[in-house]
Amino acid sequence: MPHRYPTLSGIAQYSDKFKYSLLISFALFLGVSAFFFNSPQEIWQGNLTILTSPANLLTDYMALTNVGAALFNASFMTLQAVLLVSLTGARVSGPVIAAVLTVAGFSLFGKNFYNSMPIVAGAFAYAKVTKVPLERSLLGALFGTALGPLVSELSFNVGLDLPVGILFGIGAGFISGFLIPPLAHHFVTFTKGFSLYNIGFTCGIIGTFFISLMRNFGFEVETASILASGYNLPFSIMLYVLFGAMLLLGFWCNRWTFKGLKRIMRHSGQLSTDYIELGGLGATLTNMALLGIATTSYILLLGGEINGPIIGGIFTVVGFGAFGKNLRNVTPIIIGVTLMGHFNYQDNHSTAVIIAALFGTTLAPMAGRYGTIVGIITGALHLTLVMNIGYLHGGVNLYNNGFSGGLVASMMVPLLEALHVHQANQRALRNPIDPADEIENYQRSK
Repeated sequence: MPHRYPTLSGIAQYSDKFKYSLLISFALFLGVSAFFFNSPQEIWQGNLTILTSPANLLTDYMALTNVGAALFNASFMTLQAVLLVSLTGARVSGPVIAAVLTVAGFSLFGKNFYNSMPIVAGAFAYAKVTKVPLERSLLGALFGTALGPLVSELSFNVGLDLPVGILFGIGAGFISGFLIPPLAHHFVTFTKGFSLYNIGFTCGIIGTFFISLMRNFGFEVETASILASGYNLPFSIMLYVLFGAMLLLGFWCNRWTFKGLKRIMRHSGQLSTDYIELGGLGATLTNMALLGIATTSYILLLGGEINGPIIGGIFTVVGFGAFGKNLRNVTPIIIGVTLMGHFNYQDNHSTAVIIAALFGTTLAPMAGRYGTIVGIITGALHLTLVMNIGYLHGGVNLYNNGFSGGLVASMMVPLLEALHVHQANQRALRNPIDPADEIENYQRSK
């Protein structure tokens, strides 16, 4: 359960109806933007292609079809996610906003209605079988669509007859969705909440199991690299307009003050941290907007291409601006990834390195808890690992960085905690000894 924080005095409270309207407005913004790039016929044909194509990392729907089709798919998937939230009766909290924006982002390069619905059905079936409210499986259902490419791969890309492939694909998706809620609940103890994409780590484990099984039966599954380019100008305008509007809305909701933002910036972000409860909706929207402006500017300064996966990374960072990320804790991670990319001769302009920096901010709580230097080291280690781990799950886990981040956190946190305890013990040994305590200890030992 999320932590409960004392409400800050003087901060306006907003209804779920208002928050729903914000999410729906975001979805409509993406949908309307689609028609600035392509005609309705092109968008329709593109979406048919999206629904019936493999979707392994990195399959940019903008390159696979066209920009309009990718944006329309993201808009539709966002509305679908909002509808699922409404049907379960869940509050529009920080985690829910993070989940909806993550779905939106990844619907530009891997998620679609066909490959996501079996996973959603599986997650909700788990809730029914275990007789818990559907709301308890909502985040598993939304984030769990990271395994959408598993459904598409089995359905369309391993050489099975189409009816058999669809049957196996839907079955694998349903089983994955059923497994995600209980496994995610267990694995959060593994990472101690220091990797925000806990379900990404869970999906990595499940995806590795399925791909190993498929390879054992002779089905080879490989990652992809289909990327769009040449759209920096229109996407820059689109993103800056979106985040500029979000910034103004945040200030308006916060009565034109920064109240609550300082509290958000000071928090480590460790799971589960709902920034709406911590600092209020206005401060949370402001934090999200600042993250969006900063990450978009980072990409442009590096000279990278803004394409489907990059926008997906930006939207995910912005979404988690309501659930653990802020400028203070993401910056060291991004610096660490960028520095490691320079020292190991990776192309820092490449999409692979840039999305490692964006999605690597899953480890932001490491910097928030242990400081800037540890954050930079964590980011550097993350890039090293994430570049080599995709083979395990064959690209069917869209949250590859969540898988890598979980492994990095599980390795570093015990080490850092051990050093912290050791340092505390050393400080205790250096403290002056009270003679009265020494006499008392001696008499007690007699």
